[in-house]
Amino acid sequence: MTTLTKTEDAPAPTGPESFLSVRDLRVQFSTEDGIVKAVDGLSFDIERGKTLGIVGESGSGKSVTNLTILGLHNPRTTTVDGEIVLDGQELVTATDKELEKLRGNKMAMIFQDPLTAMSPYYTVGRQLSEPYMKHMGASKKEAKDRAVQMLEKVGIPQPKVRFDDYPHQFSGGMRQRAMIAMALMCDPELLIADEPTTALDVTVQAQILDLLKDLQQEFGSAIIFITHDLGVIANMADDLLVMYAGRAVERGSVKEVLGTPQHPYTWGLLSSMPRLDGDIDTPLTPIPGTPPSLLNPPSGCRFNPRCAHTDKVAGGLCTSTRPPLADGRAAACHLTAEQKQAVFIDEIKPRLR
Repeated sequence: MTTLTKTEDAPAPTGPESFLSVRDLRVQFSTEDGIVKAVDGLSFDIERGKTLGIVGESGSGKSVTNLTILGLHNPRTTTVDGEIVLDGQELVTATDKELEKLRGNKMAMIFQDPLTAMSPYYTVGRQLSEPYMKHMGASKKEAKDRAVQMLEKVGIPQPKVRFDDYPHQFSGGMRQRAMIAMALMCDPELLIADEPTTALDVTVQAQILDLLKDLQQEFGSAIIFITHDLGVIANMADDLLVMYAGRAVERGSVKEVLGTPQHPYTWGLLSSMPRLDGDIDTPLTPIPGTPPSLLNPPSGCRFNPRCAHTDKVAGGLCTSTRPPLADGRAAACHLTAEQKQAVFIDEIKPRLR
């Protein structure tokens, strides 16, 4: 079901430079316990050659958003409303056949756990070759040559030999590299990376991030990078979208959001991060409480039950009225600009030094 309605949180399109445009996206799941409002009125844009970082706690809607872009949801239990336009093509109303032509070709995804995302019954080489033959009309030999080339490009040693290995014969870092090679086989114009370095040690993590940067420069892909790690996102992304309970609560350039955050949830994320140059005796400042159930989310601002600043807002707006998220650099919060600045300077900034 698709309704192209516009809400206060759905900013106007930013122009023809937007390669991917998401407008007022709403994704709901039918369960035995009720309707799960997984994504609620999300809007964003991404340009070619740019990286959009999406951060937030587990259950905030990050992965659901990107699986929906790819059309990887169960239509029998999932309702998707809104608009997703990829290079001028509407995806919400696209048929399964149209989406199948795009997946692995124009858009691709690097999954969080390649051991479960890759089939254990087929060799790595076969899993790389099949989409290339399907989408590019290549012969078996051409597909193998391309797969060996991509395995070499992502740093797999002896790629001609490893072509015939199974996923369990690869180490974790090598599987992740093979997953990246698979995603890039057909030179996709949109690459979605869903926490691609979560299970890797820091050395391999750095290599994977450098590899993605190099490949983006070579292919000019737009990248959506999902992670919990704000340190990773600071080095990877151009723009940043902070999600909480299915909604975007803050957005802007990485420098703006991480340097001068404006939303209490973003303050909490930054304050709870350990710092290498900090005092080891200083305790971390966790965000109090737990994320809300999306079966019955709070009214108004969904962060209000965990927010320490609701007393600064008159009229009970935090619990009654959804704060709008304007276009460009913005935060969905009822605090005034002066209040945000005062709280950040007096309370938050000292914790981040």
